Amino acid sequence: MEDTGATLMPVWRANLALLTRRVGAATRLARMMTFSASYMSLILSGRRDFSAEFARGIEAVTGLPEGWMDEPHQEDEVPATAREAIDSEQPHARFRGTAHPVRKPPVLRVEPIFGQSASARRDERVTGPESQGRMARVRKIRELAVQDVRRLERQFSVPSVDAQALRARVADAIAAAEPEEPVRADLEGRLEQIEKHREMLLRHVSKLRELLGRLGDG
Repeated sequence: MEDTGATLMPVWRANLALLTRRVGAATRLARMMTFSASYMSLILSGRRDFSAEFARGIEAVTGLPEGWMDEPHQEDEVPATAREAIDSEQPHARFRGTAHPVRKPPVLRVEPIFGQSASARRDERVTGPESQGRMARVRKIRELAVQDVRRLERQFSVPSVDAQALRARVADAIAAAEPEEPVRADLEGRLEQIEKHREMLLRHVSKLRELLGRLGDG
């Protein structure tokens, strides 16, 4: 987890508890954030951490000032506009990010014990017109692949069917049909799995784009 996230996590969670103290507020805020109520429950109970991106998303969706989540607050300090947004389930913005904390990659430094460094030896090999031409071809092919991945990433980021509207439509169908509890649970569970897998696919596509962007750069 990011150092900032590790430091501010207790404050973020306490402020999130303030925002969701009213009955049903946690479920409504979860829908506003396009997350499942069960996942929001895991966050509130402390069984899941979340990222600074998620904290900023809460501020944007509820209309809170940027940085509000980073400072401790009392219940009477929650702006009325944020309460109203959650109570009426009317988000001020759409959240397309993720709740998962970002872990910092380990930093590995390798120092040469003696003689010429590995990077210097590699630089000697990667010289001359032939090597430069090859690198130019690699970069061109890489950019074409990155463009395709970006198009796929945009498709996952902005799905053709709005997740919140879909959830509301399914809820209406369940309410109208009044199915037995196993059927209801199956419907809700499958909707939740669709949301989770879309988020997972988006993370994989974003990582693929990041790796392609560095491909061929040594």
